[in-house]
Amino acid sequence: MNNKVEGKNMEAKERLWNKEYIKVMACNFLLFFAFYLLTPLLPLYLDEQFEADKDLIGIVLSGYVVATLLIRPFSGFIVDTFNRKKVLTICFLFFFLCFTGYIGAGTLLMFAIVRTFHGIPFGATTVANSTVAIDVLPSSRRNEGLGYYGLSNNIAMAVAPSAGIYIYHATANFTLLFWLSLIIAFAGFLCSTKVKLPQRERVEGKPKFSLDHFFLGRAWLLAINISFFGLCWGVMSNYVAIYGKEELNITDGTGIFFMLLSLGLVVSRLFGAKSLRAGRMTRNATIGVLISLVGYSLFGFIHAAWAYYAAALLIGLGNGQMYPAFLNMFVGVARHDQRGTANSSILISWDLGMGIGIVLGGFIAEQIGFTSAFRFVAIMQAVGAALFILATAGFFERRRLSR
Repeated sequence: MNNKVEGKNMEAKERLWNKEYIKVMACNFLLFFAFYLLTPLLPLYLDEQFEADKDLIGIVLSGYVVATLLIRPFSGFIVDTFNRKKVLTICFLFFFLCFTGYIGAGTLLMFAIVRTFHGIPFGATTVANSTVAIDVLPSSRRNEGLGYYGLSNNIAMAVAPSAGIYIYHATANFTLLFWLSLIIAFAGFLCSTKVKLPQRERVEGKPKFSLDHFFLGRAWLLAINISFFGLCWGVMSNYVAIYGKEELNITDGTGIFFMLLSLGLVVSRLFGAKSLRAGRMTRNATIGVLISLVGYSLFGFIHAAWAYYAAALLIGLGNGQMYPAFLNMFVGVARHDQRGTANSSILISWDLGMGIGIVLGGFIAEQIGFTSAFRFVAIMQAVGAALFILATAGFFERRRLSR
């Protein structure tokens, strides 16, 4: 009888889909849904409302990435040092409040300031929430759980733009979209206040100051590599709506594009979870970067509607395999007391790539067109894929820590 009771207790302890994990997933979904409801429409908003040209749009939209990059190294240190529940709720509160600035911004300068400052709580909240997710997962299910965790932001990043575009085409009202994002962000804040965390073990012998408190130096090549893929995602996610409208005369198809992207992300995450649980991170990442390469190549080099939609599905399938594998690799080379730093490091690297992509994409599009911008993206994806296969996979295997 005792063995049965112990077995049930162990099963409950090792359960992946526990209450706190589900709450953290919901927080993450609402965070990214609120943010990405606006993302593909902001270039159109800046064009219509302020008559900004393409390279100026790129500079304005990249502002939040700069702010995010500045805060994330400190975010990792903060969530590893202070009470994570308090850090999460405070960051989420400021993230929610920043949406009021979009409603009141009456000039391009004011909008640029609001968008830039919004990157600070966005960057801090994403680090805090993903670190909390690691805390509420049983150690035996961590690789698998992180793979599923990413579904929440992947689905939000794909479905939210579709919803935003649909609402915009139905109402042509940007103010309504700003209010919806504000309400959704508030719901995420309320959800974050309900999360309960286990007691953290005190780490003995931890150095008082180290650069690894701010960036995971052991993962430097992983960081460089994923920056290439962030660059590609940054161009695609920010300029796909205006590209489809100007280059392919697709005015109502951007929502379908993001739905296909979402489908690819979900399917890929679900099928990749078992492999992650077995520890085959480099295998998943290799498959993901190659599938994404095919998708970006279709997008950049074949000027047709079918390639536009096929690329969405393939990019979703590829990123759904690649990103959770990279996240697990970052965590896999970090000590237990560096979980926040590992999370902030991958996000810093991804956002650095995204920021460069947004600026370069806008500049290239202004000078020689969106088709050239997306061909450049395909080349960058190829460089990133080659780097991973030839160097980064082996780099990770040599540096991964036993658990």
